[in-house]
Amino acid sequence: MQHFEQSVYDLIVETSTNLPGDVRKVIQAAQEAEDRATRAGLSLSTIATNIEMAECNVSPICQDTGMPTFVVHTPVGANQIIMKQQIRSAIARATKDGKLRTNSVDSLTGANTGDNLGPGTPVIHFEQWEKDDIDVRLILKGGGCENKNIQYSLPMEVPGLGKAGRDLDGIRKCIMHAIYQAQGQGCSAGFIGVGIGGDRTTGYELAKQQLFRHTDDTNEIPELAKLEEYVMENANKLGIGTMGFGGQVTLLGCKVGVMNRLPASFFVSVAYNCWAYRRQGVLLSADSGEIKSWIYPSGSETPMKSQAADEAAEAVTANEERREVVLQTPLTEEQVRSLKVGDIVIINGEIHTGRDAIHHHLMDHDAPIDLNGAVIYHCGPVMLKDENGWKVKAAGPTTSAREEPYQGDIMKKFGIRAVIGKGGMGPKTLAALQEHGGVYLNAIGGAAQYYAECFKNVNGVDFMEFGIPEAMWHLQTEGFAAVVTMDSHGNSLHADVDKDSFAKLAQFKEPVFK
Repeated sequence: MQHFEQSVYDLIVETSTNLPGDVRKVIQAAQEAEDRATRAGLSLSTIATNIEMAECNVSPICQDTGMPTFVVHTPVGANQIIMKQQIRSAIARATKDGKLRTNSVDSLTGANTGDNLGPGTPVIHFEQWEKDDIDVRLILKGGGCENKNIQYSLPMEVPGLGKAGRDLDGIRKCIMHAIYQAQGQGCSAGFIGVGIGGDRTTGYELAKQQLFRHTDDTNEIPELAKLEEYVMENANKLGIGTMGFGGQVTLLGCKVGVMNRLPASFFVSVAYNCWAYRRQGVLLSADSGEIKSWIYPSGSETPMKSQAADEAAEAVTANEERREVVLQTPLTEEQVRSLKVGDIVIINGEIHTGRDAIHHHLMDHDAPIDLNGAVIYHCGPVMLKDENGWKVKAAGPTTSAREEPYQGDIMKKFGIRAVIGKGGMGPKTLAALQEHGGVYLNAIGGAAQYYAECFKNVNGVDFMEFGIPEAMWHLQTEGFAAVVTMDSHGNSLHADVDKDSFAKLAQFKEPVFK
């Protein structure tokens, strides 16, 4: 087993940086189904470009490399204690090399371990089987989509869909609602794994296990095969679209599993996964630990078809009669109030990252720099330091909704004019944008390589005590493109899409499975 640790390291790198071929084919089909001259079409083009860049750069597809979760099948007699030690060592090495973001945080103190090791991280499930080889599978599921997981307890009243009983039709309603509630916050278009039955813990485990299935397989249980087919046929009628911008493609895959339950409990658990569906596996020799084969098709064999970003943006502005506005930071109130929902904004100059720890801190403390007219980017980047200083290795947006309790107050307190993130924000922030003169810009979730190229220099960093993802990075920016989705006139694309898709849920109220 002298090669086991290296094989696991290679698995981690491949999973983080190279989207599997079966996932790429589904995303390519989504591109064909979506009108390219729309915001959703532009998003899918950016996603395709990002996938190719990540493979070429051997860097994370998305900066949020999630909670590394391994499922390991071993022959009888294999030393699982040594395997666990070597998996942990491979995780630490991959983190040091910038293939994983430092994501393991003490739940009580907020301290980041810096190596992705700690109580509960990484997650490793061992199972014995009767085969002679070792099967190691890994999924990297980011926090944005993890936060959109949802569990239902039947019978219940499902918002927008009415009563859901303990039957296949009740399960159907839960799944449709789960897709609706994710909106763009889970980096749609996405994939879902569904677990029927079990208890609260095993139901979620079963749901996540479904995400290890191949995208083109067929459920061996006829009733569930019909359910999966129904969901795929109807989910895209909700009109949520890529990034929640509206559009034809909301869901890319649905896999459902079932297990027995207690008489008193009937759980339907849904694991939502973003378009950056990072899961891969290897079959290893039990003697040497060397890789014998890969479980999922190689992404390298399925090149993405991407439209040039400038061509896509030009098509959007021409088709929807929207403007492309180039802005230099710091921004003025006049510049910001001239922007409207739908405008494409290109930002040059210095911007500053800020996530949960920064927003919480700034509520009661001064900022380390002058933020008047500033742009705050909801981003926890992957950063590496060499002899020349810090470099941005991956830097896509994080889900903005978490900052809703703070954002409006902080913008007014410090004079911040623009916020970049993904998934939109709520009524409190929208009211603050209107009162103060601010704007919310939606970047493409998961496009970590695409945006990393926009950062030409790291001008400085504050609050490193919060850990690399939560620190405030001051980044010199050139050509950062995002879409205005909340403006200073009280308009919110996110609220509009949410309202429209909720209304469309009503068409799925009537029973389908008798």
